[in-house]
Amino acid sequence: MLAIDHGYFQGPTTGLERIDLSIVPLLPSCDALFCTRGILRSLIPAQCQKPMVLRASGGPSILREELSDEQIAMDMDDAVRLNAAGVGIQVFIGGEHETRSVHNMTRLIDAGLRAGVPVMGITAVGKNMVRDAKYFRLACRIIAELGAHYVKSYFVEDGFETVTASCPVPIVMAGGKKLGELEALTMAYNAVQQGAAGVDMGRNIFQSEAPQAMIAAVAAVVHKNLKPKEAFELFNTLKRRAASVNEVVRRAKTE
Repeated sequence: MLAIDHGYFQGPTTGLERIDLSIVPLLPSCDALFCTRGILRSLIPAQCQKPMVLRASGGPSILREELSDEQIAMDMDDAVRLNAAGVGIQVFIGGEHETRSVHNMTRLIDAGLRAGVPVMGITAVGKNMVRDAKYFRLACRIIAELGAHYVKSYFVEDGFETVTASCPVPIVMAGGKKLGELEALTMAYNAVQQGAAGVDMGRNIFQSEAPQAMIAAVAAVVHKNLKPKEAFELFNTLKRRAASVNEVVRRAKTE
């Protein structure tokens, strides 16, 4: 899944300033898109047949120190209207507004069950919360126990397999901050090998120096079990090929 929902609290994130130019060309290569309903309505071509998972929570912006003060930000009827394949909502286990965020999720799950729309619970770590296996075991298990159909969570080097093993629903790995391409591919590979059902990556794709090549390399890791170094070689091969094509086009335009 390609995540581009960052603008719901970060505004025009680097790489997402012009979604029509940076993201729309990537749509044929992604398995699904995680976005806001505003972006889906305004910028995603109507003929796109990819599954759409919609961000369903919101509230504070990146300007606030405390990010857990979120509310449900869309009605399930609108998700149905937009033919969404699912919705995602942030859950701040351990946050200042923990109880509200949990109740936001359970209300959304009940609405989703009535409408036939699955809900993805997202483990939110805020700005100061510890990211370790113990925390994610707790957060993922609570989210699953309360009815989420699948969970989006972060990879940790030490003990990620215990997070996936103790969660009774599928876990999708969050991409997190921008990493080098080989490091990001290694993280995706390790997450899948340790039980993740897939990945939901954003910045590590659309902020890559070659997004088309990167999304293809990530897909090869997830679907073909390509090892990180082999995936990185694929990335570099596709990047060089794209550069050659672009150079031919540039020359043709100047002649």
